[in-house]
Amino acid sequence: MHHQLLALLLLLTAAVGAVAVARRFRLPSMLAYLAIGMVLGPHGAAFLDESSQVETFAEFGVVFLMFSIGLEFSLQRLKAMRSLVFGYGSAQLALTTLGTLLVTWFGYGQGWKAGLAVGLAVAMSSTAIVAKMLSERFELHSRSGRMTMGVLLFQDIAVVPCLILIPALARPEGDMLRQLGLASLQAAVLLVILIWVGQRLMKRLFDAVAHHRSEELFVLATLWIVVGLAWATGQAGLSLALGAFVGGMLISETVYRHQVEADIRPFRDVLLGLFFVTVGMLLDVGFVLDHFWRLLLAVVLLVVGKGIVVLLITLAARASLDTALRTSAQLAQGGEFGLVLIQLAFVQKLIREDVFQVTLAAMLISMFLAPFLIERAARLGGEMARGDWAHKAKAIYEVATNAFAMENHVILCGYGRTGEQIGKFLAAEKIPFLALDIDPQAVKRAIPEGGKVVFGGADRIEVLKAAGLMRAQAVVIAYPDTQSAERVLRVVRQHRADIPVIVRAPDDTDVDRLKRAGATEVIPEVLEGSLMIAAETLTQLGVPMERAIERVRLVREARYASMREFYKGTTENAK
Repeated sequence: MHHQLLALLLLLTAAVGAVAVARRFRLPSMLAYLAIGMVLGPHGAAFLDESSQVETFAEFGVVFLMFSIGLEFSLQRLKAMRSLVFGYGSAQLALTTLGTLLVTWFGYGQGWKAGLAVGLAVAMSSTAIVAKMLSERFELHSRSGRMTMGVLLFQDIAVVPCLILIPALARPEGDMLRQLGLASLQAAVLLVILIWVGQRLMKRLFDAVAHHRSEELFVLATLWIVVGLAWATGQAGLSLALGAFVGGMLISETVYRHQVEADIRPFRDVLLGLFFVTVGMLLDVGFVLDHFWRLLLAVVLLVVGKGIVVLLITLAARASLDTALRTSAQLAQGGEFGLVLIQLAFVQKLIREDVFQVTLAAMLISMFLAPFLIERAARLGGEMARGDWAHKAKAIYEVATNAFAMENHVILCGYGRTGEQIGKFLAAEKIPFLALDIDPQAVKRAIPEGGKVVFGGADRIEVLKAAGLMRAQAVVIAYPDTQSAERVLRVVRQHRADIPVIVRAPDDTDVDRLKRAGATEVIPEVLEGSLMIAAETLTQLGVPMERAIERVRLVREARYASMREFYKGTTENAK
């Protein structure tokens, strides 16, 4: 007991330190967990031992992740994605498996059964890594995000026949088709029952739970659904994560979706971290060093080969080059289900031990590399999109045409809800403005007199110059995320050091960063919203309106340098 408690304390200490370092250098926390498993596991310092209990808890990390992803994908959305899931996903799995089979069979002389087993394992990508990164980067519903999730969902479904196929490969060939047919039928029947029954019972269940107004009961009910559906699919020979995903989709159809997501997040993050620790424990550093060049070739074949397959399929689906690049990077790694399949193939004696070790190490290394590849591909994809000359020429021509007669106008970067309100204020004062946005829906919004909205990326100097940057009297950056705002800000400052630039920020955390980048003033939405709420609260509590407004003015006087004299004067007059 004391030994287990010490191991838990060591694990938590390492997790706190490693995650803090990862966050400090803006690296994904999953890399910290992988490093912990590698350093403290049986192939490192041997402080942590593999056990069935640890592996079970770690597997539930993926279960809770798939549940939370299910909350993002309703049944209607999944129906709309069916071509991506069953068309694009099946093409990726089939071509990757076929390519790996040919390389293993003819290149390494392993036989077609071994090649098929290795191909199925390698074809799987990491739902845990990719889904978490897409969620953190708010890219789940981007074009590349939808294509990637379609493939991952198909892979999760395909795990079922794969778990039947690999043991069947070790048996006489006559039993293979019969077992696959039975497994597919069993999976289809169970999923239809779960969805049909769940659609009718899920809302009623949560309505009854919510009626008791107990947070404890609500959390318990959520956990019961996650574990219960995972158990049901597990008993049927399906993956636990598939049942959890179905549960998430069913709950996404109810009004309780956001509360469930908030309740489940702590369990998901902790257990998912434990999963990555156990993955890191599998990597034998000594083996990697002893077979470095052989492993390097295996990693290159896995990452590059799989990436090329996905790239070609995505381009064949008529996606843009930057979307294809992002999607290929998001899928060019091994996955947690692939680790299960390669271990099963080794247990069934379909592959030799050296093949198992090389494939396992290559898959784990590719999982280590995945966050860096995804980040790099996102940047390179953006550069490619900006370098698309046909698109660039058309966009710049349209922007220049709309800005041709404008002088002393305001360039408004981003025409969402905030940008639209700013545009109304400018129009009311007869100040012309040109808004730039890359959302086609924003361009279609109603535009007040004196303003124009055109399609274009404000982080490109060609677009800004076409919008009349050298003639404009001010720039307003109304993007919801700090990274995009900072990118535009730096481009503006490189060519107009004198122009006032007002930047929208979600909160106070990035104000200094944006100021250093050259912002004339940064307006945190959280601050302004809290000021209005505080003033209204004081008024409702009987505090005179003049005194409530005065307190708001005092805060603004201290916060906004350019308006300090105004607020100072109005405050003195109020006294």
